[in-house]
Formats: sequence, structure tokens, C-alpha cells
Amino acid sequence: MVPPSLLALATLRGGRPLTDRPSRIRGGDLVPPSSLALATPQGGRPPTDRQSRFRGGKLEGAAWRLARGWATLLTALLLGLLTQPALAAFGLVEVTALLAQNKSGEARFTEERYVSNIDGPLRAAGTLSFQAPDRFTRTTTEPRGEAMEVQGNTLLLKRGGRTRQTTVDAIPELSALIEAVRGTLTGNAVLLDRFFKTQVEGQAARWTLTLVPRDARLATQVREVKITGLQGEVRSIELWLAGGDRSVMAIDPLQPLQAVQTPALPAAGKASK
Repeated sequence: MVPPSLLALATLRGGRPLTDRPSRIRGGDLVPPSSLALATPQGGRPPTDRQSRFRGGKLEGAAWRLARGWATLLTALLLGLLTQPALAAFGLVEVTALLAQNKSGEARFTEERYVSNIDGPLRAAGTLSFQAPDRFTRTTTEPRGEAMEVQGNTLLLKRGGRTRQTTVDAIPELSALIEAVRGTLTGNAVLLDRFFKTQVEGQAARWTLTLVPRDARLATQVREVKITGLQGEVRSIELWLAGGDRSVMAIDPLQPLQAVQTPALPAAGKASK
């Protein structure tokens, strides 16, 4: 006996049984309409051997070749996705590893400070230099000459022919900012992580390191420091203050001078033409 559910599939709403074209029952088994639809194209004519046909539950002819082609294409795509190498993780460790390769360096800088209630940016220019493991110098030449030199825990401030010496940790807020720059230039991941929450975006070719102060006192003054670099070179430092003021420093590494090649003198005893 054919189950009621199958009888419902084999009977149209008007009570008439389905014809052999869409579906039929043979020997108590219902042949699915979908299978017959595959075997019968539009117009009701059975397929020829040149077209696809349905024999023994298998596709043959053009339809089989088409299905096999799609299966091959999908398999190739899936294999390509599975075998494609994933991008390597790039974070603080990888950034500082690139930076740590530089044991010393010198660069020009230009800085623009945007201060509330002041029209236009305040501009400054000068040079930066560092030498691993802990020496950093900022020399400002415009708009007026001044310098800040940090070595270890010693801080020297020079302005107008006067020099002031103090310790870095005597000014906690300034200490964190100095360590941000010094830790970045020397590639010291431990130092950066001690003072800041860090976030890295990009890859080695171009990356951005964002530093957010951990110290509550510094956080009331500094919102974040954003450092951008190419490979092992720092190219910009952007400082956002809690009150909305900010400064943007563009850094241009100084390249070593190339030796000038002078033309060789003619050998003695040979006359020049």
C-alpha cells in the first residue's frame, strides 16, 4: 500500500492523478517529479543520446558532462581556498622586532600643533636622533632653538643658553611620553606594554601603533599616541590630548651621504687626446 503522503504527491488538487510526464507510481514506488524533469526537456520530448538523459538513476550525456565540469571547478576553488596561506599575525612583537634592528638613527622632523583658541597650527622643525639602548635627543631649530636630551633616567633641557637637568621619573606624565618615543625607536615591547595599552593595525609594509596610557594621571592629559611606520622606520607621531588639542609630527629619516665618484686621472706618460 502506498502511504497517504505519497498519494498526496501523486494526486493533483482536482483529484485527478498526475500523468506520467511529471510523476508516476510504479510497483509501489513514486518516481520523483524532479528526476523526470531532469530527463524531459521543455516541450515534452524525451532527450536524445546527444542530450542529457536519465538512466538507472544516473545523469548521462551533456548534462553529466556539465555537472562533472561544475564539480571539478568547485573542487578546484575549494582546494585553492584551503591551500592559500593565511596572513601571518602582525602585532606589537612583530613591530618592535622590526624597529629593534635599528641601533641608531637620525631624522628631520616637522611638527604642527593644533591648540584650541589659536587660529592655525603652531609649527616647529628640527632633528631627532637616538642611540640604543636608551639615548634620545630632540633638537628644535624653528621657531627657536632648544633641545631635549634623555639618557637613561637623566633629562637635559636646553633653551636660550641655559641648561636644566632633572630625572625622567620626577615628572610621571612626561616620563610616559618619553618612554613611548624611546620604546618605539628602540623596539622595546616590554617598555611600551608597561606604560600603554597597545593596538597594532596593518602589516610590515605599513603599520600603525596606537598607545593608550595605563596611568590614570597621564590619561587625564593624554588620550592616545598614534605612531605610523614603514617596515623598521617611524614616519609620523600623532599625539592627542584629553582636552582635544593635538600635534602631528612628520619624520623623514636622514640617508647616509653617498661618496662622490671623481673621474680617474690619465696615467702618467700618456697624452690626452
